[in-house]
Amino acid sequence: MLVFLVVIASIIVTIIALKFIPREKKVQIRISEIYAVHDPQFLRSMSHLLGPPVVPGNQIKELVNGDEIFPSMLAAIRSAEKTITFETYIYWSGKIGKTFAEALAERSRAGVKVHVLVDWAGSAKMDDQLLQLMKDAGVDIFKYHPVHWYHIAHMNNRTHRKLLVVDGKIGFTGGVGIADNWLGDAQDADHWRDTHFRIEGPAVAHMQAAFMDNWMKTSGEVQHSKEYFPPIEPVGEHYAQVFKSSSSAGSESVRLMYLLSIASARKTVYIANAYFIPDDLSVHTIVRALQRGVKIKILLPGTRIDTEPVRRASRARWGDLLKAGAEIHEYQPTMFHCKVMIVDDVWVSVGSTNFDSRSFRLNDEANLNIYNRAFAQRQIDIFEDDLKRSRQITYEAWQRRPWGEKLLEHTMTLLRAQM
Repeated sequence: MLVFLVVIASIIVTIIALKFIPREKKVQIRISEIYAVHDPQFLRSMSHLLGPPVVPGNQIKELVNGDEIFPSMLAAIRSAEKTITFETYIYWSGKIGKTFAEALAERSRAGVKVHVLVDWAGSAKMDDQLLQLMKDAGVDIFKYHPVHWYHIAHMNNRTHRKLLVVDGKIGFTGGVGIADNWLGDAQDADHWRDTHFRIEGPAVAHMQAAFMDNWMKTSGEVQHSKEYFPPIEPVGEHYAQVFKSSSSAGSESVRLMYLLSIASARKTVYIANAYFIPDDLSVHTIVRALQRGVKIKILLPGTRIDTEPVRRASRARWGDLLKAGAEIHEYQPTMFHCKVMIVDDVWVSVGSTNFDSRSFRLNDEANLNIYNRAFAQRQIDIFEDDLKRSRQITYEAWQRRPWGEKLLEHTMTLLRAQM
């Protein structure tokens, strides 16, 4: 009996260990710098390599902090006439969690088809009462990759996507989770700084398809009627695409998007990210851009961060970037949870993706890319406003940090493949 238990335990440990080892070969060859973001080839390459094409006719609006984000999302939900599809990583109990549950339940009782997918790990702080409230109202709700013995091989693969689509015509994505941390206007340390985005136009169908990707895996159903994919007329001037990545398919898509964007930069790159732990190729690509004269600013959380080990692992990676001339700033007032990149004043990528190995190859992610100069300028203005509340870290200051910090940071980098 003891031998049998040992064998079973060994098999389980082996399965878990294999899930923590990347299965696909990562892109290791330097991305050729053969065209610029303003070259028509850039959009062609992004369209073909990432999947959905960059399409015209979209209208995207940025929503800054909970005071703008949640009212807009809830207004869209309450206006739904036919369908609501909602996928999120963080869904916790609390004031805003209850408000969303009640709004989704009300629409379901009114006859709207409501589908909700929450990550099992990310919804660990969600009370059963909220789940039951929605289920009793007829909401179709599932948890992504719950821990069962037959799911143990998937325990390290989470859905980190943040997607809300209403009637197949209005979409939302960005960094926000459904938790009280995101309420307010980042006015103090208890209220986080984040940005979400509202989109109308043809690219909403890309977002719906990204939702359906995990919905099919989890529920075994595919929703493909006109209620979910209606005809969408052009409504704006933004070129846009929504693309997805996951550990099982297209795991390099997000990483490739970042690398190609930075390699195609000729003037400026602005990176605002909550969890920034670049791998060697990413560091090399950023340094190459700096060497050809690109100005790069990186805005990250400061000491007010929800995962201190991530900050430590991040700081260990700054040396080559700072030495080559990158500006790195730490946001001071509260947790900085934004995920935005702006390249050459025209190309913007936003969504759920962090600049780390977990987002690049372990999590299921989705990003919205926008090609529009006016939209990019608004995001730069927001970025620069956040810089006023941040502290710049110089190469000299980074070098002078205490040896104890250096040791801790180096230790954390050993775990960066899981961060």
